Amino acid sequence: MTLTREGIAYRVARDFVEGSYINLGVGIPSLIPAYLPPDREIFIHNENGVLGVGPLAAPGAEDPDLVSANKEYITLLPGASVFDHAISFSMIRGGHLTHAVMGAMEVAANGDMANWRVPGQKVPGVGGAMDLAFGVQNVWIAMTHVTNKGEPKILTKCNCPLTAPRCVRRIYTDLAVIDVTSEGLMLCEVARGLDAAAVQAKTGAPLRVANDCREMDVPAAFKGVPLSN
Repeated sequence: MTLTREGIAYRVARDFVEGSYINLGVGIPSLIPAYLPPDREIFIHNENGVLGVGPLAAPGAEDPDLVSANKEYITLLPGASVFDHAISFSMIRGGHLTHAVMGAMEVAANGDMANWRVPGQKVPGVGGAMDLAFGVQNVWIAMTHVTNKGEPKILTKCNCPLTAPRCVRRIYTDLAVIDVTSEGLMLCEVARGLDAAAVQAKTGAPLRVANDCREMDVPAAFKGVPLSN
């Protein structure tokens, strides 16, 4: 079974430790706050100038001064701080965030990431992705494993223009959790009902299988449709 978008977000959220400082990109990463472990103090950074982002604002309670980089109305947790754009990016470029979770169009086996432009297509600009890719300690990707045409997003070499080289450390998809290592891609977890061969068939780069490779720990409600051939 593949995971839903919410399932991918849930699985990513389980890996943040106490005291993590996280920037979340658009798409699947923006779903992560709903699934953060309540027993851990985790700080969400928004490049618009907030540290301590809370849940999305309820309908009718939106504050026009609290808008995320995803153009969503946000709330502040107790103790949150608000600052200008220059300070926000100084935090990013200064290496003060522990994690950035972004979506991607392609990821290469060596950790190269492309998430801002497809040749010949109109897509959003790069935004703060380049700063995050270079300035954050752990860059994680949360995305579907293949395109809507069934083509692999994880490749030996990216075809799209790079956002940054050799920056990705871990990839979370609807099929698997994959670590980027100095020796190539390591398959660490697979979705329920799948095996390494099924994941490899949907991946455009060789995968090594971890000795402790296991099933992804995700509630049944987040499990989607059977994997198609």
